[in-house]
Amino acid sequence: VQLVESGGGSVTPGGSLILSCQASGFTFENYALNWVRQAPGKGLEWVSSINGGGEDTHYADSVKDRFTIARDNTKNTLFLQLATLKTEDTATYYCTKDNNDEYDYWGQGTRVTVSS
Repeated sequence: VQLVESGGGSVTPGGSLILSCQASGFTFENYALNWVRQAPGKGLEWVSSINGGGEDTHYADSVKDRFTIARDNTKNTLFLQLATLKTEDTATYYCTKDNNDEYDYWGQGTRVTVSS
């Protein structure tokens, strides 16, 4: 199993980014996926999840109405659209594979920095 995130970068408050996670090594459409982030000096925070078919999504209150999770099962790719970014969104964002409500595989992370 391999999960490879990309798309991070530096933006000013109010800006937008799209993160991607390219997956391989498992039957992609059979598994829910998550985005989890870790801000500098802080613990892990679950951000969003999506089921295998892509119809069922969930968000942390801190990102609801600003972030959008999606997946393309034809390309084995997970996305996270980040909009109206705030300084507190600064973190490393990880893509994780869900297995019975446990994160059994993680990507290496992609860094998002929001500052003026």
